[in-house]
Amino acid sequence: MTPNLHLWLIPILPLIGATINGVFGKRFSRQTVTGIAWTFSGAAFAMALWVVSQFSSLVLPYTEQLSPWIQAGAFHAEFGFYLDQLTLIMLLIVTGVGLLIHIYSVGYMWEEGGFYRFFSYLNLFLFFMLTLILASNYLVMFIGWEGVGLASYLLIGFWFTKDSAASAGKKAFIVNRIGDFGFLLALFLIIQHFGTLDFTQVTSAVMPYGIEAGWGFLTAIAILLMVGACGKSAQIPLYVWLPDAMEGPTPVSALIHAATMVTAGVYMVSRSHAIFERAPIALTIVAIIGTLTAFFAATIGITQTDIKKVLAYSTVSQLGYMFMACGVAAFSAGIFHLMTHAFFKGLLFLAAGSVIHSVGGEQDMRKMGGLRKKIPWTFWSMTAATFAIAGIPGLSGFFSKDEILWRAYQANWIYWLIGVITAFITSFYMFRLWFMTFFGEYRGEAESGHGHGHGHDAHGSHGHGHGGIHESPKVMLIPLVILAFLSVFGGYVGVPASLGGSNHFDQFLAPVFHSTIPSASAEQATAGESATPEQNTEGAEPKTGHSTELIFTGISVFAGFLGLFLAWLLYYRRPQLPQEIALSLGGLYRSVVNKYYVDEIYAAVFVKPLIGLSRGVFWHGVDQHVIDATLDDSAAGASEVSGVVRRMQSGNLRSYAGWIAFGAAVVIAYMIWTGTR
Repeated sequence: MTPNLHLWLIPILPLIGATINGVFGKRFSRQTVTGIAWTFSGAAFAMALWVVSQFSSLVLPYTEQLSPWIQAGAFHAEFGFYLDQLTLIMLLIVTGVGLLIHIYSVGYMWEEGGFYRFFSYLNLFLFFMLTLILASNYLVMFIGWEGVGLASYLLIGFWFTKDSAASAGKKAFIVNRIGDFGFLLALFLIIQHFGTLDFTQVTSAVMPYGIEAGWGFLTAIAILLMVGACGKSAQIPLYVWLPDAMEGPTPVSALIHAATMVTAGVYMVSRSHAIFERAPIALTIVAIIGTLTAFFAATIGITQTDIKKVLAYSTVSQLGYMFMACGVAAFSAGIFHLMTHAFFKGLLFLAAGSVIHSVGGEQDMRKMGGLRKKIPWTFWSMTAATFAIAGIPGLSGFFSKDEILWRAYQANWIYWLIGVITAFITSFYMFRLWFMTFFGEYRGEAESGHGHGHGHDAHGSHGHGHGGIHESPKVMLIPLVILAFLSVFGGYVGVPASLGGSNHFDQFLAPVFHSTIPSASAEQATAGESATPEQNTEGAEPKTGHSTELIFTGISVFAGFLGLFLAWLLYYRRPQLPQEIALSLGGLYRSVVNKYYVDEIYAAVFVKPLIGLSRGVFWHGVDQHVIDATLDDSAAGASEVSGVVRRMQSGNLRSYAGWIAFGAAVVIAYMIWTGTR
């Protein structure tokens, strides 16, 4: 007998916490606010673990339809929740990493104003993110999709009195609306062609279709879904909001912009794999966008000096790897990297926050150095994450990134080549961060002058009053240690056969991502469709043997160590060289430092013309000269008429009698005139 899991409780629990702290938190002590936030986020994680304990007894996919929602003719949408292997992995990532970041945030935000508001927003984010991944149809997913955008806006702009933070929040909100427009159009097309938004029903409706030979409706749906994913997961050309999102508190960067929200696009594309598998043009677009994003963002990360900005562009780049995997139909590889990335990138941001905390709010790596002995727990935690993201063998990032590169090579060697170059660049800029932050001599202000206020992060306006550089409190270090353990060992669930493993992670997701494409001999469901061509789908046999795979693994490992060596040479052995190289590169270096002037180009092409149109046409032209002028002229005319009519109200009986006689004469004259016609 299948148990009732009451999945609705998982998102509702953090919503209760958000409501209590949001409504009453101002009256609570910080300890009470902390207890509420921890209790309800911890309860959601406990519920997820309980679901794990019941998982083997379920008939999958497991659904819970809570109530009817929309009924319009033949179309109807239920408000329900959905559970399969993919959902379970996302549940554990969001609730587990989310709880650790809630714990860490107490130490990081303890001296900040709006403490209760911050934790209300964090709980609210968990509610929407859990709604997104538990949704049984695209419409419920869209509620969570928009909700995490709202929570992201609130958390990025948490320090709303700071103009840069308020602007960053608005930028994230607006850019995501562009992507969401594409997502909505995709939903309308799905309704038009399949009459439902339910995941199971859409998959069943898509099953009879073969691969589209050209541009068909499945390709259109897939491309529009990808537009939505580009906004949420910061892919070219909609990636520009994510680096600015670092204006929010560092725990926000760890929770939303590394571990969970930005991966929603990868999850949505993976959940829609049945559509994408039948749209090879869309898959190619996904792969190209992911590959270019991975490389493009990595090159920008080389020159950044703000420790959080380096990690921000690294996040964009790693998301590109995930989309590269989805683009070659290696969806389980993409989700595998999503999971390991949640571990090591969440840890990188939290460790960066610990560094910022220890040096009084400073974020410029040029003013750091020599911190490894002063903050050893933070140093070793960040070391684990740095080696993991660089793809050093034995750590989690090595297994997940290497699987993506191998599957990319099987699809198109160009993807693989750009991916390996990106892996080298990733290793270089991450070890650059590592050496600049923890090695050499301390380059900041005198230690006695540190106030340890990380309020507004770089500005440090809220001092903690602790003198000197010191390690973070245990409430911040415990999540670092746990994430460091996961960053080191979390990849062993996906050891490939070429390295003596059996890739349990891929096997676990196989029922979700098994190929749903009919055989080439099956009758095609739509006119103009060709027989199913050979492509790199989940479960496809490898094109080459394990020995070849090991060779390519060796190449990617060499790229990682080459990046480590080059960073050691430039930022430890000969630290004067980077400045000399930068001067020799001239304009190219300035272009990379200025992020290829993409923001300036967007401002010139889109923002300034829209502002000019709004002010010149809609404000001055329409609002002032048409709407306001019409109202103002009407008011002036009414005033003039009332001035004349007012003279009729003199209070003189003889005057009233005269006006009555005049009116009667006019009426009689009108009657005579009409009677004679």
